[in-house]
Amino acid sequence: MATTDAISTRYASATTDSVSSFGLLVLRIATGATMLQAGLIKALDISAAVSFMDSNGFKMSKFAAILVTATETAGGILLMLGLLTPVAACAVIAAMIDAWAVNVSAGAFWSQPFNVPFLVAFAATALLFTGAGAYSVDAKAFGRARWPWVITVGLFVVAIAAAVATWVLLNGTNPIHFSSPAA
Repeated sequence: MATTDAISTRYASATTDSVSSFGLLVLRIATGATMLQAGLIKALDISAAVSFMDSNGFKMSKFAAILVTATETAGGILLMLGLLTPVAACAVIAAMIDAWAVNVSAGAFWSQPFNVPFLVAFAATALLFTGAGAYSVDAKAFGRARWPWVITVGLFVVAIAAAVATWVLLNGTNPIHFSSPAA
């Protein structure tokens, strides 16, 4: 019984066990580096990002390209550092839901369901709910390896709402089809 209590309260402070914290560090670095690379690719050739947004039906494609570039770059850096991890994860989740929608909007949504944006969104969701771990700026500067549940759940809702709002306002189409859309 004492072991169960120790496990359930393990993340109550910044002193999480080192094995779990190392796992979270690896997940943060992998997810953050993936996002940073995606953001920098767009930043170094913003005209290609604008063209991509335009070709995928986005209104205000320059604004959309700048928005996703900033989100991916900042989110990646913050995740790698473990700094404001819930906010960074929220931004990454929203961006990756929309990136996934771009990937599946050209065909039946189950034709490519498990791609990089899909997996990154889930990795960011895991970090949102588990926290950054002891090897993070959040733990060292703020004394918290994990943020309160009300913040994490609230930010998860915000991420989904931001993804839906961004998609509806900047694209306006339904990305989920049960058959390939007419060309």
